[in-house]
Amino acid sequence: MSQPDQQEQILQSHAGLIHRVVMHCNNPGSVPDMEQVLQMAADNDWTTLVTAIRDVMSGNRDEAMLTLLDDEDRVIIESILRGLQDPSTLPDLGTDIDSTMAAPGIAGLIHASRNGNAQALQIIGSMAKQMLEAGGDMSILAGRIRPLVEGERDADKLTEKMGDKGQKLMLEIVEELLKLEAN
Repeated sequence: MSQPDQQEQILQSHAGLIHRVVMHCNNPGSVPDMEQVLQMAADNDWTTLVTAIRDVMSGNRDEAMLTLLDDEDRVIIESILRGLQDPSTLPDLGTDIDSTMAAPGIAGLIHASRNGNAQALQIIGSMAKQMLEAGGDMSILAGRIRPLVEGERDADKLTEKMGDKGQKLMLEIVEELLKLEAN
């Protein structure tokens, strides 16, 4: 496997984590399950990665920390640092519609956008473009981002013309939004 393919694979398998960390850094508290996600990663022996993520979350942007990381962790942290500077560089969340990380991440961005967070709005706009390009249910979801940001929560309207996987993702997004709005 060539290096760019390997990097892309790493980015795709950790897209949800990368988006969550960038969201948290831009709007602390906007990712309610951030601590759980980091604890799960630590429990899976990714302690070096979790330490690096915590450094980034506490404001460290010094790329010297990259020299202490293995190849996989370095790709993830580089992506987070790039994403903080330019949200359009974040990996696509939409490639795996079954991703359990996608719904909370998308809901968090929509919630933050709805509350006036310009950075979150920029990220969700970039994500919607990627979803449009993916086609199928993802392009339908992309078209429903704006109504979600504007407060639409009618599941029937939001899932109209979607397949089973798309409907499941949309319902999970709405469920997450309702939880965030209740707090």
